[in-house]
Amino acid sequence: MSLKSELLATLAAVTLAIPALADGTIKVDDAYARSSGKTAKAGAAFMMIENQGVADDRLIGATSDAAARVELHTHEVDDNGVAKMVHVEEGFVIPAGETYMLKRGGAHVMFMGLTAPFEQDAMVPVTLIFENAGEVEIEIPVDLERQDKGGHGGHGSHGESTD
Repeated sequence: MSLKSELLATLAAVTLAIPALADGTIKVDDAYARSSGKTAKAGAAFMMIENQGVADDRLIGATSDAAARVELHTHEVDDNGVAKMVHVEEGFVIPAGETYMLKRGGAHVMFMGLTAPFEQDAMVPVTLIFENAGEVEIEIPVDLERQDKGGHGGHGSHGESTD
């Protein structure tokens, strides 16, 4: 790994360690993005969203220059046991005083029509849009090596998303 690559990886790790905080109520932590490969046309982002406020909030959207379209998605299983991704137009409720997980196999931010490949350690600019807290701008590191399908680094799951 070159010195430049090492510095970028260190910067990404430091950025990841500093959670985003919107108006003192919404904290975004442990975010990462991934795609299935260099030729992938889609990618996804996962994170912990903590509502430190006294009232429920709702993640209602997301935007990013990294893709032609960005939506909130989850997985649903049909009557035949087949799981499929679905757009969740109403967004995700983030209960007051709780943490909601956007994780693989559950709720996530979906990037469709990537403008460039998601490359390891690159940063993806994303604006999360909350019903009450408003817009939260974050930089999400790409981590194509992360293997935590069952959760985020042992933090467990609080919220509605499931594997």
